[in-house]
Amino acid sequence: MSDGLRVVIAEDGVIVREGVSGMLRRFGHEVVAAVGDAEKLRAAVAEHQPDVVVTDVRMPPGFSDEGLQAAIALRAADPELPVLVLSQYVEQTYAAELLDSGRGAGVGYLLKDRIGEVVEFVDALVAVARGRTVVDPEVVRQLLSRRQAPLYRLTAREREVLALMAEGRSNTAIARALVVSEAAVAKHINSLLTKLDLPPDADDHRRVRAVLAYLRG
Repeated sequence: MSDGLRVVIAEDGVIVREGVSGMLRRFGHEVVAAVGDAEKLRAAVAEHQPDVVVTDVRMPPGFSDEGLQAAIALRAADPELPVLVLSQYVEQTYAAELLDSGRGAGVGYLLKDRIGEVVEFVDALVAVARGRTVVDPEVVRQLLSRRQAPLYRLTAREREVLALMAEGRSNTAIARALVVSEAAVAKHINSLLTKLDLPPDADDHRRVRAVLAYLRG
């Protein structure tokens, strides 16, 4: 993948759509299509074959979950398509449903407020395009306030590591945030994956499934 990404944006609000488009162009990415509803999103992806899709959850005509369902359908048709979904509010069910769609491609769920944090937003988009899973820190914080099964089996440190995994952090970034060695991070991850009953598999999607367990409790 070259440094510049080819991006399709789906957002019914003209100001937000144009703002995100301009922001991405300033960072060297190409917005190949910017559309306002789910039907046009599907058509744009079919036409342009982008590196990554950015879409709002709620879109015309019903303003319920049309954007999310379009994203899930696109990932079902092409499991390698990275998708970053934006939401106005923390909606746990939407986040879990999105993360459970497709295999082998990056996926992200961010609150729209995150767009204002320009560098962080663009970094999240690049991370998703590179195959990582990114969950908004506010979603993580809200879930941390609850004691949920099967997460009760994890130690406090393992929960911290899982929270950072949910934010899309690499082992190196987790080690830096917690001021521990990468070897210690790897040990915590292996332990928490075992406690969450996630055995090794050929596709190595245990990290994504761990995040799903975290979201669903």
